[in-house]
Amino acid sequence: MTQRVESNSLLLNLTCLLPFSLQDAFQAFHINPTLVQKFLKPLLIGELAPGEPSQDRDKNSQLVEDFRTLRKTAEEMNLFRASPLFFSLYLGHIIALEVLAWLMVSYCGTGWITTLILACILTTSQAQAGWLQHDFGHLSVFKKSSWNHIVHKFVIGHLKGASANWWNHRHFQHHAKPNIFKKDPDVNMLHIFVLGDTQPVEYGKKKLKYLPYNHQHEYFFLIFPPLLIPVYFQIQIISTMIRRRFWADLAWAISYYMRYFITYIPFYGVLGSLCLLTFVRFLESHWFVWVTQMNHIPMEIDSEKHRDWLSSQVAATCNIEQSFFNDWFTGHLNFQIEHHLFPTMPRHNFWKVKPLVKSLCAKYGVQYEEKPLGKAFVDIVGSLKKSGDLWLDAYLHK
Repeated sequence: MTQRVESNSLLLNLTCLLPFSLQDAFQAFHINPTLVQKFLKPLLIGELAPGEPSQDRDKNSQLVEDFRTLRKTAEEMNLFRASPLFFSLYLGHIIALEVLAWLMVSYCGTGWITTLILACILTTSQAQAGWLQHDFGHLSVFKKSSWNHIVHKFVIGHLKGASANWWNHRHFQHHAKPNIFKKDPDVNMLHIFVLGDTQPVEYGKKKLKYLPYNHQHEYFFLIFPPLLIPVYFQIQIISTMIRRRFWADLAWAISYYMRYFITYIPFYGVLGSLCLLTFVRFLESHWFVWVTQMNHIPMEIDSEKHRDWLSSQVAATCNIEQSFFNDWFTGHLNFQIEHHLFPTMPRHNFWKVKPLVKSLCAKYGVQYEEKPLGKAFVDIVGSLKKSGDLWLDAYLHK
């Protein structure tokens, strides 16, 4: 007992030496600080003297303290405690969809209509498994990190054929610095798109024209939704697992493909099963892109501004109006603001903390944006058009 108290005391001392934003980020990402404190100690090299330059001096210290008070309130309300029933039912409905797909092809044959319905069922299963792996990846289900990691590998590996390590490396960079160029991989568009208000002008002034960006809101439909998962992510996942020797992740992914082909080759043959899988990935990619981009692309996308945790997360995210369908369809990413502020909070509790977050934002004049689902989709295209127009104006006139 004494050792644990001393350990907690050491962690508190170490984390207090971190800048405001890093303290809040550290707290946001870890469910068991006593476990990770051993990694902090070797990194401690000293403290900044009061007169040394600091990125925290312009931050509103009262806002930071109020946010930390809000987090403590959420903890006291048990909002970081997951419901085993919720996640059991969620996993159960994914497995039920997989079984339904097999039963359909077994009893109804492989006609075009049956195959189309089958593809829609498998797409739904894959999309929902994607939201579920997101829960375990953020350590928001079990109290122990190790249990979350194990089930995360099962869901993302065996149910989806992807890599947990690849996802963790990519997604946590996004959460730490959302919509920040050179820090958030999700806004690294490989010169295919220009985003926000500053990047298009920079490209225009430098006369960079890898593509006709003034038409990016049109070719978006041909490139981003249909190709992200079946092409870009697939290549990146497989190459990452091999290059970085993530052999456990590779084994889990192989188990997915073995299960899939053993199930469907007897009905469709090798080529037919491969075509079906590609079509499912194609459909899932549309679902994934529209849901994940509606919260971020229309928001501020810029270089690092060294804001406090609350301000930086809210500036880069927006919410979608709540309904049973929106919760299910988006995997509760319609509560993107609350998710980004508290990534380890189980998603079924976002609606409970939302009024507290809105109240804090209103107190300090931080814009809290919420919109209907349809408008959120339209805003993606509108944002791309606006950025493309900014590029064209700078390219022609500056």
